[in-house]
Amino acid sequence: MPLLRQGSALVIEDAAEADVGSIGSNNILSWKVRGCVGVVTSATARDTDEIITLKVPLYFQKPGRGIRPGRNEVESVNRPIVCGGVLVMPGDVIVADGDGVIVVPRARAEEVAKYAKKILDDDKAGRRRLYERLGLPPDDSVK
Repeated sequence: MPLLRQGSALVIEDAAEADVGSIGSNNILSWKVRGCVGVVTSATARDTDEIITLKVPLYFQKPGRGIRPGRNEVESVNRPIVCGGVLVMPGDVIVADGDGVIVVPRARAEEVAKYAKKILDDDKAGRRRLYERLGLPPDDSVK
């Protein structure tokens, strides 16, 4: 936790076959206090109803079982990992929404952001025109 700072995305590779519910609402709150803006893990999570209420984005493989004290050990921090089959380096940019999670290498982040912005702007413009044709009032997804 001491390494978390404002704007951090926490990416955790957990034991692949462990069903231990490593991440829960207490963890999420502790990390949020330190500035964490979202959590990604290739493993399990618990307390998902509470986490949804806390509005901290959490992307995980599947719900896990309840807490079991002493179940985890930290192997390393701020080192390269493979999470969900993808290499994640410290400082990479994590982008996630309801459709999934991507990892953008820091060295390519500016280039990827410019490209993604153009695609998003073009998509919004096209959907705005369809909204107008259908007589729908514009919402945040097309503004």
